[in-house]
Amino acid sequence: MSAVRLGCSGRNDLRRAGPSQVPDNSPMQSELETTPDTRAAAAASGGLHWRNGFAGLGPAFSTALQPRPLPAPYWIAQSPDAAQALGVDAGWLASDAALQVFTGNAQLPGMAPLASVYSGHQFGVWAGQLGDGRAILLGETVGLAEETGWEVQLKGAGPTPYSRMGDGRAVLRSSIREFLCSEAMHGLGVPTTRALCLTGSDAPVRREEIETAAVVTRLAPSFIRFGHFEHFSAREQTAELRALADFVIDNFYPECRSAEATAAFGGSPYAALLQAVSGRTAEMVAQWQAVGFCHGVMNTDNMSILGLTIDYGPFQFLDGFDPAHICNHSDNQGRYAFNRQPNVAYWNLFCLGQALLPLIEDQAHALAALESYKTDFPRALLARMRAKLGLFDVAETDHSLTESVLQLLAQTQVDHTIFWRRLSHWVAGMPGQGAEAVRDLFLDRAAFDAWLLQYQERLGPSDRGAAGVLMLATNPKFVLRNHLGEEAIRQAKLKDFSGVHTLLTLLQTPFDEHPEFESYAGFPPDWASSIEISCSS
Repeated sequence: MSAVRLGCSGRNDLRRAGPSQVPDNSPMQSELETTPDTRAAAAASGGLHWRNGFAGLGPAFSTALQPRPLPAPYWIAQSPDAAQALGVDAGWLASDAALQVFTGNAQLPGMAPLASVYSGHQFGVWAGQLGDGRAILLGETVGLAEETGWEVQLKGAGPTPYSRMGDGRAVLRSSIREFLCSEAMHGLGVPTTRALCLTGSDAPVRREEIETAAVVTRLAPSFIRFGHFEHFSAREQTAELRALADFVIDNFYPECRSAEATAAFGGSPYAALLQAVSGRTAEMVAQWQAVGFCHGVMNTDNMSILGLTIDYGPFQFLDGFDPAHICNHSDNQGRYAFNRQPNVAYWNLFCLGQALLPLIEDQAHALAALESYKTDFPRALLARMRAKLGLFDVAETDHSLTESVLQLLAQTQVDHTIFWRRLSHWVAGMPGQGAEAVRDLFLDRAAFDAWLLQYQERLGPSDRGAAGVLMLATNPKFVLRNHLGEEAIRQAKLKDFSGVHTLLTLLQTPFDEHPEFESYAGFPPDWASSIEISCSS
């Protein structure tokens, strides 16, 4: 709930001092060619057809290539909910043909695999050219009854021109975490990329030790990132920058061309785009903070132009509420600590504004477009906190009421998810869920009692039943805690995927009680605090 500070790299000038040096986008041909045999293995389309919009931007934006096959692939998990959203036939998704396609061993007619190029700031430092180092976009597809397109991307399907000496593979542990968290965030109602399925292979992959390979199939309306714009701006390729911005506006933000949206910006649709992206980003980060989600690596190349949570690497849901918690073991300076996420999002938006400035032209308009974040974020977060407290109306005291309870949680690092769920049970009047269950979480009972009295006064004579219903639909019982993911990973390494399947069910319906799985909603074990998650995957 802290205030958003101004500036990107401490500046309030969107203009770069000079063009950044970015390596050329050198094409690389894959060793794998699609043959009649591999196409025959995936003859059925699953009810999908392909319209590859991003590929149509041209070779400056991506490199066409084929995924690298994996030997003897096997299913680990599928998301029926994501399959329904995609419009893919459930029966076909369970087939060997689908297994081959979503491991990168075969293709469907109409696919146009590619890896895109982008640049970006990593840990606040300009990193130059990056790109899809282990992600290959198969194409854009729509179900026959759907109009909304979905880009389908394989993560871990082999090297690309942007792998930077890497192998382009992903390992089982990180792939399970990404698969589960993608669907968990969707279950929580947080804007996110989706995960259709997860396949594995016993092919060895070297990280800190030898591990086995896995491939996640990711879905999103678009995987375009802030870094895509930074790439062309840094290279002073204004024509390509404009083509990319026009593509995004025409396909995802058509309202940015309206007279109403551009009136404050001298008619510039690109400034209107910057403002719209700022608004979506503010809403997304507000939802992160409300649910206790730490992204862990908020580099500009990991920021979606659509305001989606993207790239699940060293993420974590808070156990004990520690505002300064750092979930990424590689983040030595704590740049991406939980309480810094709102300001980092603004920093990243500022960098996006720098990238778009050649199109916006007027720096004042770009700064005005960014200014909206500083009101959008606190407004969005306070609205989320009101819902967590079961409040339907607005009062001037709501900010202080929220801040004071967060301070109480932080004093002794009270479990974030359990507190909000127990408070919801109490307000809802659920049997055996009285105020004592909430008070027991606090060492300073007197301080909590004082807050609880203020909270009860704020609830007033309103319908407690309605407040409880709202809270139970806002404060989840189940989140993907690190230890739950670790236990599922340990089972999966023994070819037992039941833990992954159980977590998927719970995380897709995190507000349901699921009384038979009560242990999944309990306090983390002592060993959970020793789990270290880094960018390595």
